[in-house]
Amino acid sequence: MSKTDLPLTPEDVAEIAAILAGTPYDRLDVTTARFRLRVARDDAGDGFTQDWSYTDTAAPGATVVAAVAEIEPGICIRAPLPGTFYRAPAPGAPPFVEVGAHVTPDTVVGIIETMKLMNPVHAGVAGVVEAILTNDATMIAKGAALIRLAEPAA
Repeated sequence: MSKTDLPLTPEDVAEIAAILAGTPYDRLDVTTARFRLRVARDDAGDGFTQDWSYTDTAAPGATVVAAVAEIEPGICIRAPLPGTFYRAPAPGAPPFVEVGAHVTPDTVVGIIETMKLMNPVHAGVAGVVEAILTNDATMIAKGAALIRLAEPAA
């Protein structure tokens, strides 16, 4: 592969580092079928270092990284997109729902902030909140279980 076939441009890596800068995470390691990219905060915390390689030079046994929703029993309300999950409409405000609350498909149960946009999360199903599975102001992946519902009585 020549330099003109690079899997990521310098701008791509800079954008990934900018996204990482807005999170509490110190490093990101992505392995795909084509390449492996590692971005990490430097020891002083002033910037980021990056290291990448083509898959054929990556560590043996490297696998493709994919977002996998964790397995959670029962009816779960899952994150429709990645971002920061908030349980309340504003800091200090009461949460949208608590354990024991009855929800309908249209009930807003939280907000996910993605790229500075606040996206409401609707229950999508009817039921009673059995457990809150994600803490407030937590970075979550698409498909992450946020809230578990008890099945409504028939």
